[in-house]
Amino acid sequence: MKVVIQRVKGAELFVENKRYSKIGSGLLVLVAVSIDDKQEDINWVANKLVKLRIFNDENNQMNRSVGEVDGEIMIVSQFTLYASTKKGNRPSFIKSASGDFAEKSYLDFVDMVNRIYKFKVKTGKFGASMNIVLNNDGPVTIVIDSKAKE
Repeated sequence: MKVVIQRVKGAELFVENKRYSKIGSGLLVLVAVSIDDKQEDINWVANKLVKLRIFNDENNQMNRSVGEVDGEIMIVSQFTLYASTKKGNRPSFIKSASGDFAEKSYLDFVDMVNRIYKFKVKTGKFGASMNIVLNNDGPVTIVIDSKAKE
């Protein structure tokens, strides 16, 4: 599982030009499921996400987690994070999970974050074409890969 975490002052997600979800200050999380992800990948990334200290404290140091600042979380599926551009100029997505497995893993990830986080997580619509408008905070962008454990 691979995630791109963006610290935001706010984000809105649109499906078919209608607002589907919205958050204020918090984290916009783009999630990709690989063909070999397991429940342990989901659990590890969910726990890392909720505990990640990327919000500033009173000394302007990144020492606070999203929960410590009462931030919101929006999780959006993004299979293209597993794009391979090794050959040619057209990306290959052979490492990305597809179909039912990808959707189940994405929903399991959202469910896990909901279980360990104190606020309800907002989401995108799996498999839909989505537009996201966000206000980056920092910008702070972190990439986490469950296979590399970083």
